[in-house]
Amino acid sequence: MRMTIRGAGVMGLCAAVELAGRGVQVVLQDPAPQAGPHQCSWWAGGMLAPICEGETADESITRLGQRAAAWWAAQGVEITANGTLVLALGRDRAELDRFAKRIASHSPVDAAGIAVLEPLLAGRFDRALHVTPEAHLNPRAALAALRARAAALDVSFTTPGPAEGQVIDCRGLAARDALPDLRGVKGEMLLLRAPGLALHRPVRLLHPRVPIYLVPRGNGVFMLGATMVESAERGRVTVRSMLELLSAAYALHPGFAEAEVLETGTDARPAFPDNRPRLRLRDGVLHLNGLYRHGYLMAPVLAQMAAAFLLDDTRPELMDEDHP
Repeated sequence: MRMTIRGAGVMGLCAAVELAGRGVQVVLQDPAPQAGPHQCSWWAGGMLAPICEGETADESITRLGQRAAAWWAAQGVEITANGTLVLALGRDRAELDRFAKRIASHSPVDAAGIAVLEPLLAGRFDRALHVTPEAHLNPRAALAALRARAAALDVSFTTPGPAEGQVIDCRGLAARDALPDLRGVKGEMLLLRAPGLALHRPVRLLHPRVPIYLVPRGNGVFMLGATMVESAERGRVTVRSMLELLSAAYALHPGFAEAEVLETGTDARPAFPDNRPRLRLRDGVLHLNGLYRHGYLMAPVLAQMAAAFLLDDTRPELMDEDHP
């Protein structure tokens, strides 16, 4: 059996590995020969945080997303499973209480507990939530590992051209030519280097208007993100967003005032109107799309559902019933 996948971002690579691992001959088409800044998944935070995402996401994201960490680890991707620490500044205490009521599970942490979990933050906060069943990965390392895994499974990488067999469209926002209800949600991020600072897990700093997260990448490097702007425009990080992100990092710890800004990045996440990812069969093409801010969390789930649908004739939970 041969299938053609269009798009070699995180969704396309997950689908290629899942199908090739089940004996399908896969051709993966993408205009670029390697992963890079042209892909939305290049700029992701890499948080596998289904519980925290449940603050605003559909119940299916929280439930199904709990498969992700094990799937990534099975592909040889390095996973750090230290959970997530959720904090709020004194003036935003109500945000911490609100967040706690909206997620499925957490452990309250006092000032002493914060100091144990993250010595860098000792004495700076008196309350936090530790969401333990969560993890994170380095997205760029994960993309490289998936490409290597796909190559080992004899996936063929080509530029766009004629398709062979079943076509699976994983082009993200570029698929609006076939999915008119797909929209872009712009996200902006910064990559910082602060050699004297260390965190052991992603930290979310709540704010009623600009919540941020800081994800450690090792060797004093941190990903700081991320805004959510209803726009399909890629462009550059705006001055306003950079000021807000850096101000939040400084509020978390003043040591970030001396950090070096390594990169700024922005891209538009593909999302359907309800922000739920889905599989959609249209004109014989199977679309896997609408990952929104849950790319690394939900791409493995959609890939597994696509394989079960195509090979086992199993109707996926996330198949779009409204668009047969």
